[in-house]
Amino acid sequence: MDKTLHLAQQPEADALLGRSPLAALTGMLLDQQIPMEWAFAGPYAIAQRMGRDDLDAYEIGAYDPEAFAALLSEKPAVHRYPGAMAKRVQQLCQYLVEHYGGEASAVWEGVATGEELLGRLKELPGYGEQKARIFLALLGKQLGVAPEGWREAAGAYGEEGSYRSVADITGPESLAKVRAHKQEMKRAAKEGAAKKATVRPARRTPRQTKQD
Repeated sequence: MDKTLHLAQQPEADALLGRSPLAALTGMLLDQQIPMEWAFAGPYAIAQRMGRDDLDAYEIGAYDPEAFAALLSEKPAVHRYPGAMAKRVQQLCQYLVEHYGGEASAVWEGVATGEELLGRLKELPGYGEQKARIFLALLGKQLGVAPEGWREAAGAYGEEGSYRSVADITGPESLAKVRAHKQEMKRAAKEGAAKKATVRPARRTPRQTKQD
């Protein structure tokens, strides 16, 4: 894997994401409750603090948990919740060691269909339904991993020409469009919640109450 990504918006961090399957998986794992660029710059920060050019699943999985949490907590912290995310990164690496010989790319290599790949991604620690679909879309749209039916398996995130997730970010302009989409989704969700809160259930008559 040697692709050009623009998720961290930092040349060195993006270069690592483009050549390292484990870095890409880790960046996706970190992408929650913090800005996308911060999340995807995380793998590069971890590698630098470990004195490495890349991430190694065996090394990270066997790292002392407290020391690894401290590594991610160094300022600037790798995540808003560095301790919790350090544990998740180690769990991901340990899973890769146990099931894929420590090779992150083995998760998708040789997979015949998008549904099969989606199933494998959903089994990864820290990967739920949405995160798995987004990463599947990233693989298909930007990393050249496109098994049969991958767009359908990725759902809305696989749509061509969409700006829904990190899978659609190829530079500052598309990043702004994705961010605008996320803000619009949040606004719509808040409005929907507010409308539900204002709808009161019909008042029951004494007769209805007695019959119940």
